[in-house]
This record gives sequence, C-alpha cells and structure tokens, in this order.
Amino acid sequence: MTVKEIFETMEYGPAPEDDGPAQAWLDRHGRRFGVFIGGTFQAPGKTFATRNPARGTELAQVTQGTEADIEAAVTAARRAQPAWARLGGQGRARVLYAIARLLQKHSRLFAVLETLDNGKPIRESRDIDIPLAQRHFYYHAGMAALMEDELPDRVPVGVCGQIVPWNFPLLMLAWKIAPALAMGNTVVLKPAEWTPLTALLFAEICGEAGVPPGVVNIVTGDGATGAALVSHPGVDKIAFTGSTDVGREIRRATAGTGKALTLELGGKSPYIVFEDADLDSAVEGLVDAIWFNQGQVCCAGSRLLVQEGIAEAFYAKLRARMATLRIGDPLDKCIDVGAMVDPAHCAKVAEMVTGSNGEVHQPGTVPAEGAFYPPTLITGLEPADPLMRDEIFGPVLVATTFRTPAEAVEVANATRYGLAATLWSENINRALDIAPKLAAGVVWVNATNLFDAAAGFGGVRESGFGREGGWEGLRAYTKQAAPPKALVPVAAIPAPAAPKPGGLDRTAKMYIGGKQARPDSGYSRPVWSPKGVLLGHAPEGSRKDIRNAVEAATGAASWGRTTGHLRAQILYYVAENLSARTEEFATRIAEMTGSRAPRAEAEVSAAIDRLFTYAAWADKYDGAVKPVPIRGVALAMPEPVGVIGAFAPDDAPLLGAVSILGAALAMGNRLVLVPSEPFPLAATDLYQVLDTSDVPAGVVNIVTGAHEALAKPLASHLGVDAVWSFSGADISTTIEAEAAGNLKRTWVNHGRARDWMQADARSFLAQATETKTIWVPYGA
Repeated sequence: MTVKEIFETMEYGPAPEDDGPAQAWLDRHGRRFGVFIGGTFQAPGKTFATRNPARGTELAQVTQGTEADIEAAVTAARRAQPAWARLGGQGRARVLYAIARLLQKHSRLFAVLETLDNGKPIRESRDIDIPLAQRHFYYHAGMAALMEDELPDRVPVGVCGQIVPWNFPLLMLAWKIAPALAMGNTVVLKPAEWTPLTALLFAEICGEAGVPPGVVNIVTGDGATGAALVSHPGVDKIAFTGSTDVGREIRRATAGTGKALTLELGGKSPYIVFEDADLDSAVEGLVDAIWFNQGQVCCAGSRLLVQEGIAEAFYAKLRARMATLRIGDPLDKCIDVGAMVDPAHCAKVAEMVTGSNGEVHQPGTVPAEGAFYPPTLITGLEPADPLMRDEIFGPVLVATTFRTPAEAVEVANATRYGLAATLWSENINRALDIAPKLAAGVVWVNATNLFDAAAGFGGVRESGFGREGGWEGLRAYTKQAAPPKALVPVAAIPAPAAPKPGGLDRTAKMYIGGKQARPDSGYSRPVWSPKGVLLGHAPEGSRKDIRNAVEAATGAASWGRTTGHLRAQILYYVAENLSARTEEFATRIAEMTGSRAPRAEAEVSAAIDRLFTYAAWADKYDGAVKPVPIRGVALAMPEPVGVIGAFAPDDAPLLGAVSILGAALAMGNRLVLVPSEPFPLAATDLYQVLDTSDVPAGVVNIVTGAHEALAKPLASHLGVDAVWSFSGADISTTIEAEAAGNLKRTWVNHGRARDWMQADARSFLAQATETKTIWVPYGA
C-alpha cells in the first residue's frame, strides 16, 4: 500500500476541545445570571434555562428580562450617552480597541462557550465567528477616530436598542455594538433567548476594557423582552437581525415613532452553477454555503440552481462529498456538522422536509442524543414548490435546473427575499454580467459566505433594509447635527365668497405612462388663488390611479439599466426646458401661494439648479472597492431602489417636486409623484416639460389628490420599493405601518420641516440607491 493510499483510507480520530475553562467560568457565576445594567450584573430575577443542544444538558439559568429591566437599562444608557459622545472619537477608539484586544485574549473561552450554547462546530466558532467579531471592533475603533474629520455634520443617534439572533450570537453582537459605540451612541442589547452566554461574557469584559457604566447594557429574555425594548419611548434607534415575520412586526410597532430602524432579515439565497464552472470548487463552496452552521444562516445558499447540461454530474459529485461530512459532537475539531440550536427548531426543519415533492437524499446517520439533523439534498423540485420559496433555516439544500443565463436570473429572482446570491463560472464576463442582475444585497462570485467589517452586508425586498459594516452601516448610527424644525402645515386656499373666473379653462390631468390621464374617480378639486381667482382644477386621485401609475412605472424598468451619462443628458434637457418657461412657472407659484414674484422666481431658479445638480451626479455617484482582507476585491456598487412613491412638500411645491424627481431619476429609479395637495398645479404643469424632454414613458408618473387618501394605497402597494414623504399632512405613521407589507424602505418627515433651498444632495442620493456588495476573489 502506498503512502497516498494509506492517507486516503485513514479514519479521522477524535480531537476534542477542552471545555473546562468555559465550565469553570459558568461555575464562577453560580450558573445563574442577572441582566447587565449600568456596568454591573443585577441579581437574577425569574430565570429560564439555556442548554447545550448537542447533549441536552443545562448550562445555566438566565434572567427573563422584564419591562422594568428594559426601563432601567434605557435610563442607564440615556444617562451615559452625553458623556460617551463628549469623549470624542479618539477616546472612544481607545475603548473599542481595548475590547478587540480582550476578545483576542479570551478568544478560546468565547469560542468554546459559543459552541456549548449554540451547537456549531468549534472550528467555526474558533476560526470564523470570534475572529470576525474582533475584526469589527478593530475596524470601528478606526472609524471612531475618523468620525470628526470624515462625518463633521453628523452626531450620534442616541440610545440604540439592538436585538440579535441565535445563529451568530457574538458576531451579530459585534456587528451591532461596534458601530453604535464608535459613533457615540449607547446601547441596550437583547441577545437571543437560546444563546445568551457569550453576550454575558462580553458584558463582563466591557468593564475590563474601560467601557463607562451604562454605555453597554445587556438584557436577556424572550420575545416579550424584545418587544418591550422596541416599544420603549426612550430608544432612538432599533437594529434587528432575525426573521422576516418578526421584522415586519417591528416595522409596524415603530411606525410613526420617529425611531430609526434597520432590519437584516431572512433569505432564500440562490447558489447558481453554470456549465463552465469548476465543479469541484463549486461543490466545496456549496458545503460552506448550506452546511456551515448547520444551514442556520440567513444568507445560506439554500436554493441550488444548476445548468441543465451538468446537473446530473454535479449532483453526483455533491452526493459523494455529502457522504464524507462528519456529524457529531461540535466540540470535536474534526466535525463538519454540529447540532441544531434547539430540539424545537430541529423538529420544525424535519417537519418542513417531510412530504417534500422532490427526491430526498440524506447520507449517514446522526447521533441519537442531541438536536442533530442530517445534511439533506432535495432534487427534482420546481421553482414554485414551497421548499423552493420558504426559508427552512436548516441543513437542507433544495435544487432545480435552468437552461440559459437569462433563465437562471429569472429563477434566482423569483423570490420575495433578496439577501445574498452566489454564482460560479470560469467566464468572468458572464459572472460580471449576471451579478448586477441578481436581486440581492450581496453577491459572491466563485466564493461564498465572505464577510468583513469594511464591506456592507444587508438585503433588499423582504430581506430587510439598511447595511451592516462599512461606511454604509456606520451612517445609520448617526443623524444630522442640526435638528430639523417643526413643519408648519400649509392649508389650501378656500373657495372665496365671490369667486372670480380664471379665464380659459385649463383643467389639469394626471400623468401616467407618458400620457395625460383623467382620474378614475371622475372628480376634480378647484384650486383658488388668495385673490379668489379660479386657477384650475386638479384631479382627485384614487387607489386605481395609484395602481395604474405603479404598473406604468414597473413597465419602465429599462430606465434603471440606462447609463448615468444618458440620464444626465435627459435631466439637463428637463432643466433647459424648464428654464425656457421660468416666467410661466414663477407666475403660477405666485398665483397659487400668494408669494411675491422674487420669491417665486427664486424657487424656479433653484429648481433648475437642482436639476443641473442631479444631472451632474448621475454619472458621478460611484461605488468603492472595499479593503477586505482577502486576495480579491469587494465592490460596493450603488443601484437604483426601483419604483419610488413620493409625496411632495407644500412649502416649495415646484422645488420640492423637482428635488424628488431629480434625485430619483438620476440614480435610475422610476417615480410615482403625488404633488403638493394645496398647490398641485406646479407639478401638473411640469409634465408638459417632461413630454418635451425625452423622459421615457412611465419613468415619471404624477397622481394628484389628498395625501391622507393616497398614503395607504401607495405605501401598501407591493410593486413599490420605497416611499418618501415630505407632506404637510400627518401621514408618516400610515406610510411606515403600511410599508411593513413587503418591508419597503421609507423616508418620512415625521412632521419636521426641510429647507428646500439647501440641496442636501447626498441624503437624497443615498435614499435613491441600494448598495450591492459584489465579492470577486482573484487568486491565492
């Protein structure tokens, strides 16, 4: 027998990790933990057990946090926040750096404790989770030091409520706490009920790192504890990672409160293998994509799409590789697949697989004791099968085939989620053609599950909104330094006692799909001047008009694929044509609002300038190459949000509408615009300019009417990707609540004013784009 043959036939022997130090740490605390508030552990209250899912044994008793605990934690955080912010970026950087160093010094303890509590293999905790958590604190220590120079107009949000899941307990904590602390915020964090132990160990090292009391507070508990944190009026921002269903509940609960919100939710990520891929590498990547952490990963590559010509060969290689996966005690360093987090979750996964329409392949056996589930491959499914649509959150891979690249994109995007995607191809042209077409916040090319603090991570659609990591994630923990003033509502001019006719009738229409359209309701509302002159009639839009406008905008999707240069030229053209009608528009504004001629002329002039500004940005709002620690690049690429519904302001009826239109179109979005309610004619006049400026049909749609009546149908429409509101009406709560349906992005004013003479282009451009991170490794 040759050395090679001996090596290939050798059995893996056990390599158990010593859990003695972790058990000793639990013993030092009497295996009973209170909540961590104001820099100290409180006496345990009512407790629940946290268990080792691989053995079924109890590890410790942890306090069930109450509303009183949340109140105390928020109070402590509020008290500590001003001093923490005043410490300055350099001072906070030193503390964050100390946390990172302590995570390194105690890395083995954290890794073992994570594996005991979660069930994931020790090699994953040791080699992935803990080093990435350290990286986030090191990276954000640097961000803290740079804040005053790079974000001079930003200040901390305040007190941040953070809720993390059980699949990456410490890493998700780092993703949340590091940027919040770096920007001068304080936090109240609720770890997952099933996996609280590493968060409690982290609380302990905060004291060693010099974190001031109250800056970090940890309140353990179940969903009721999280709900109390979400609803607490003293919390300024909620950051949540977890299921889409819970994220939807949080969106509704925070509607109208003014709380900032970021949601990183579920996924059903496609793993696309083209016929020219390196199949052996793709198989190894797939092992990491779906059986890493037992498939309990929001971005797991759980939908395998294989090109038809290589499907059987690929399945054969995959089944052979599955036969070599080692399942067992996660503290064994030779184990590939550990235990599921809890028997209840394990049973739920098994129930979803039972009765599958496809061919189920489950090689090997699992230990009789503990919450183990075998790696599973289900082939022969159609894209519409429930298991192809629903998130399983376990070690279950479902597969189907495709014929052409176009079909691969269509099947990959046929989901309500949009978190991540993986594609394998040796043809770089194909890879870079397909990656931008995938509806996902992160795309990995010939790799999978790559993460770094410098590269933004997050989803689109029902995978949530906001980003974790990088500059994108950092800004979410800041707000503008100058607080906005309260909005003073502007009332429509009432009908005069003695109306004056306005001469030749100029009944305005709505503008849908590039054509003037009468309202479905058949009603119009008169628009009067302060002098009692009838200026015209504005249509009363309805739900059906919104439906028609959204359909037209959806049909104009090719606008998002045009070049920035082309969009710039069209916006320049709009500005030129508006400029030629300056006097007409200024007169219209003065007649409607009663403002003096110089004020009206200044608004028109500013609107023209605004169009030129966004035309300038159309081909200059670029992405970035992130400095990630791999041999490769992570490209942060701005993409259009899609269909944006927007309510224009009343205090600048033309300038506000143009500002919205310019930013949306410059970035490749399509727009459904609801003009100022009391002064709609400034926007309805504008469609005559659009008609002569080469704006494609459906790119801009204008629906006039009462904002309160149109807020619900626009915000709830599943074809709308984002809603902006600068309305003088009180519709912010309605928009945020209705947006929970498909978890669309919202940007609302909460009754606060904006100085429309100030461009604030960066804010508008950020709201008009999503950041897609494309990872492209390029060699060893």
